[in-house]
Amino acid sequence: MFVNMQFFERFCENISDKLAKKSQLFTTIFLGLAAFCTYSSMYAFRKPFTASTFANLEIFGIDYKVALVFFQLLGYTTAKAIGIKFVSETKPENRMKYIIGLVALSLAALLIFSIVPAPDNWPFMYINGLALGMIYGLVFSYLEGRKVTEILSAFLVVSFIVSSGFMKSIGRYLIEQNIDESTMPFIVGLLFFPVFCLSSLALNMAPKPSESDIESRSAREPMTSAERKGFLNKYGIGLFFLIVVYICMTIFRDIRDNFSVEIWAAMGISNGALLTQTELIIGLIISLNIAFGYLIKDNTKAFYFNLFFIVFGCLLIIISTQSFLNNFTSPFWWMVLSGLGIYLAYIPFNAVLFDRLLAVLKEKANIGFIFYLADFCGYLGSLCVMIYQNYLQKKNISWLKLITDMAIWLPIISIGCVIISFIYFQRKMNKKYREQELQLG
Repeated sequence: MFVNMQFFERFCENISDKLAKKSQLFTTIFLGLAAFCTYSSMYAFRKPFTASTFANLEIFGIDYKVALVFFQLLGYTTAKAIGIKFVSETKPENRMKYIIGLVALSLAALLIFSIVPAPDNWPFMYINGLALGMIYGLVFSYLEGRKVTEILSAFLVVSFIVSSGFMKSIGRYLIEQNIDESTMPFIVGLLFFPVFCLSSLALNMAPKPSESDIESRSAREPMTSAERKGFLNKYGIGLFFLIVVYICMTIFRDIRDNFSVEIWAAMGISNGALLTQTELIIGLIISLNIAFGYLIKDNTKAFYFNLFFIVFGCLLIIISTQSFLNNFTSPFWWMVLSGLGIYLAYIPFNAVLFDRLLAVLKEKANIGFIFYLADFCGYLGSLCVMIYQNYLQKKNISWLKLITDMAIWLPIISIGCVIISFIYFQRKMNKKYREQELQLG
């Protein structure tokens, strides 16, 4: 077994060396497609169960489907907390085995979920979320710190915007073919597992960042506990306000994503194809926006560019929702425009905002640490909203009513936090520039 692993590692290194000799365009397309296929396939293990309704089932005094979403989210949030340390410390040579191993665990959880009678199978949805919560950080570790990170991120962005709706559409189709709702998530996952493994292997064969990449974006290295604490001591205040924005947008995104079937139903529409159509439009626009950032070579300007689009996304949420509530916008276009606003504000955190920030600060750090700190807080916020929705509120408010109610004050809070973080990091960057000038002078 040891000999086989050594042979496999030499094989991967040989392919990587050959790819490194190819043109940058070829390498970018290869790595982007590998990331797209890997993360798109991951959604086959995470989202199909939300296409089910699990009607007439309850557990712990709440709707069974809501409980499943909650426990998967709880597992996901737990993984984010673990990932703050785990992902930030993971060495490049260990990424692929962790990625495939964790997804295999999630598939095993779905198998047991399909065997154990509902509603007693809920613990396995927690395990499913726990296994999948660190995949994004491990995948993005292959993409960060490159001159073409924006373009690579565009591939990744399309994958998780479009794939969620696509996998739910497949789930709805299988249910319409009389596949049991509890069995359907395992079947979808099983279908995509070979694709996931092959694309993960391709991702692992991609060349490492070049010397010019490192010079442009700074080296990305594993961080120790002391280094993580030191980074927070220096930049914690600015990160705090950015993380508040991310919490608000994660809450929006999770409600819209996990309960899209219920939101459409509340508007009197039942069409599984819409789950993919709306997200495809959004995914294409967002990916073009992210890729456009590649043209901005100056890291400071690119960081501010991303902050601008967060504010623009927040304004779009407010305007489109008010237009919908006043019957000026149809349900379809409200879902498209509000979703576009949510992702304009949400995606920079998942793609290039932190990458550009690290490139400016030139600190020893990596995206895994900062992103998982933000992601843990974001999913914790989503959990709090679900607890409020199902246990604390006295009135029975629909998911449609909840998301439209939130579409005013959450974006306003987010805009205020973006302005504060802009002022904070502008001062930090100016101070850093002055120190560099003194050293050169």
